[in-house]
Formats: sequence, structure tokens, C-alpha cells
Amino acid sequence: MTALAVAFWLSLGLIVHTHLGYPLVLRLLVSARGERRGRLPVSSHHPTVSLIVAAHDEEEVIERKLENAVALDYPRERLEIIVASDGCQDATVAIAERFARRDERVRVLDLPRRGKVLAQDAAVAQASGELLAFSDANAFWEPGALELISARFADPEVGYACGRLRYLSGDGDNQEGTYWRFETAVRALESRLGSITAGNGAIYAVRREAYLCLDPRTSHDLSLPFNLVKKGWRAVYEPLARAAERPLPSVEGEFKRKRRMMSHAWPTVLAGGMLDPRGYGFLYGFEMLSHRALRYATPLLHVVALVTNVALVGSGWIYAVTLASQLGVLAGAALSPLTGGRVRLFALCHYYVLVTASLAAGLWDWLRKGTPTTWERAEGRS
Repeated sequence: MTALAVAFWLSLGLIVHTHLGYPLVLRLLVSARGERRGRLPVSSHHPTVSLIVAAHDEEEVIERKLENAVALDYPRERLEIIVASDGCQDATVAIAERFARRDERVRVLDLPRRGKVLAQDAAVAQASGELLAFSDANAFWEPGALELISARFADPEVGYACGRLRYLSGDGDNQEGTYWRFETAVRALESRLGSITAGNGAIYAVRREAYLCLDPRTSHDLSLPFNLVKKGWRAVYEPLARAAERPLPSVEGEFKRKRRMMSHAWPTVLAGGMLDPRGYGFLYGFEMLSHRALRYATPLLHVVALVTNVALVGSGWIYAVTLASQLGVLAGAALSPLTGGRVRLFALCHYYVLVTASLAAGLWDWLRKGTPTTWERAEGRS
């Protein structure tokens, strides 16, 4: 086999593994292990909880978010809610303070603009809860979500637990909901085996003694799970603890959002210890390689697979089939806007290509101009 053929089959195999082979291996491992890591029943013990909502210019949703928070099915005297304003220039602080005068559980921190993670750190410094729960301003929790998440901490090994984000359907061609259902299925399998490789910024909690102040350029959902695993904690997923938000209406809008997200992720991936396997253990190291490292490498792997396939197309019928398949995905992505996203297969191709490209675009942004600690609210979300 030539070097070109080796490069082609290796790159193609790694792409297939990270998207399809890895979930299949997880399913087989979970089946072999059984239900020993199943969901814990809701505990009668209710730890004190500080629910922290970091917000930057969220006047459109902050009152509805606070109404949602105070309506959670959790003992009133065991819950405090902290709104951490990250340099809001709109009416977010005024609305939250007005709400706080109606409910003594709500506190508002009017902080300078420094970024979401630093706003969360500031709120943690003033929080009193045994558990530190976090949510986005535009994510609305089901009434029993906090109870279900807190129950996972009855296991003394658990340092981090996240819930399930459900994307509400709406107009537009964004296929984020389809992708997210697949991603959460993989996350559930990881949790049953031991620990998840990434969390969910819309609904999660951390044991106070496990909380880490990390690189403010990145996010808790990416950095906390693997860092806590390295320190001996488990990071788990509770699928019955649900929150909901609306996706951006267009896949192009989702591309811009994910590009921003990836410019914040790459410092952790390449310089923040994610690729350092020390402290992972064999199984978690396999998860991180398959679900994180290879997923972030897919833009490069696709380029290698396409270029080598073109060079090999005259070497046999199988290379003609694989090249036609690759070009078919690109053609479907190109045709999707022309059909208004109405052809589901084309829409999925379009989503996959743009999201894969966002990984490379985010890396380019980070290498070219660095990554600030501040995040911008995605337009079109409410």
C-alpha cells in the first residue's frame, strides 16, 4: 500500500471512528458493563444550592429567567439565586434588582465587563451554597431539574453534573437540534461508563470543594469536566434534568456562534491540558481522544481525505466511490440554501460542512488575533 493510500484510509477511518465508530464502541462497553453506573434515585437530602446566572445585556429574557428560577421545585430556604452582570449596558441589572426586591433569594452583582468565566468566579466567591449551579439567561429549566441534578451529588465521587439541553423547534434551517440529540446520546453513554468529556453551559452544577478557577478565555462546559477527572472526581450527565432554549434560526448564524465558541475552545485544546493524558486513566483517555481530539481534528482529516482521494481515484473503483461520496456531501451542502433547507439530507450536509468549517475558522481566529475573555451574546436567541 502506498503512502497516499495509507494517509487516505487513516484519515477516513479516524473521521468515521469519531462520528460513528466511537458511539458504537461506547454502546458495546455499556452493554458489557451493565447498569452499574445508572441514574441515582432522587435523594431526600437537599444540599444548599447557589444558582448563578452570568448575564451580558440580557434585558429581553432576564425577568423570565428569574421567574423560572424561583419556580424550581426545590426547598425555598435551600436555594439562592445570583445574577452576575458582566458589564451590562442595557436594563438587565435594573430588571434583576427590581425582581430581587420581590424575592429575597435573588442577589445581583453589577460587575465590570471582564468575561463570563470571571463573572462566574466572582459570583462563586460570594455564594453560600454547598452546590454551585450555573445556567445561561436564555435557558429555562423544567421544575424538577435542580432536584435531579442535586441528587447526583449523593455519590461522593461526583464533582460535576450537567443536565440535558432541549432545543425548541422553530422556523429556519438550523439542524442544531438533530446534532444535539446525537451528542447527548453519546454523553449519556460516557456518563454510564464513568465520566463525560464535556458538559453543557445551560444547566450544570459543581460541588463547591471541586470548583476550579480556570482560564477565563474558555468555558466551564469544556474545561471543568476533564480537569475535575484529573483531580479524581467524576463528571456525569443527568438526562432527566432538562432545560430548553431556542436555536439560532439559520445554520449560518450557528456557524458564527460555533466559530466564536471554538476560538475560546482552542486555547484549552492545545495549551490548556486537554491533550495531556496524565490523570485520565485508559478508558477516559480513549473517550477524550475519540470524542474531543479527533472531533477537533476533523477539518484537517477531511482535507487529507479529499486530497489523497483525488490523487488515488485512478487506482481502483473503491476510490471512485469514496470520492463521489465526499463530493456528494459537498454538493448537498451547496444545494441546501437553494432549496431553502427543505430537503433534510441536504440540510444535514450543509450543517455538517459549516460546523466542521467553524472548527478551522475558530482556530484561525485564535492564531491570528488571540482570544479575549469576553463573550458576545448570540443574536437571534431569546
